Amino acid sequence: MFPQIRLQSTPARLDMSVDKGSLEIRQKQAEVEIEQPKAELTIESRPSQLTIDQTKAREDVGYKSVPRMIEDAAAEGKQAVMEGIARRGQERDELLQIQNGGNPIAAQAKRNSQGSPKQFGIGWIPSPNSVQINYDPGEVNVSIEPKKAVINTKINNPEINYTPAKVNIQLAQYPSLEIDFENLKYIGVNYEQYI
Repeated sequence: MFPQIRLQSTPARLDMSVDKGSLEIRQKQAEVEIEQPKAELTIESRPSQLTIDQTKAREDVGYKSVPRMIEDAAAEGKQAVMEGIARRGQERDELLQIQNGGNPIAAQAKRNSQGSPKQFGIGWIPSPNSVQINYDPGEVNVSIEPKKAVINTKINNPEINYTPAKVNIQLAQYPSLEIDFENLKYIGVNYEQYI
């Protein structure tokens, strides 16, 4: 038989396990406070005014105030005086021209005795537009001062929980090497031995 050397090896074996990591994020909502102050409203007004003056209408129907009656009588007297002065001046001129013929004295007597012809007309009492109406519509001023909204914001940071992944490595089996000898002989000096 031939000498033999037998080698038997067992390789090493590793066990590996992985613990998965985790990432957890929680985001709280922001806190918002909004306050809206009221706008300031200011209203200033001047009242309207209606004025009705019916003095002229009352005068047209004969209701005159004492001062107005005195004023009208004075005006009529003045006009009558002026007309009398003008008439007498005209009559004087006619008498100065008597040498030119005619009968100015008789004409003047007739004219002064008859008076002026009466005027006839249709009128309205009171006269149109005798009532004076004035209207002031007044005024309204509106002013508005808006107020800005007051906004307070609080930002909340996110909450982050992180667990890292973990890898566990273990030597499950150690390596080994077995050596067997068969029919192996050692020859030394005066010595032999089977291994």
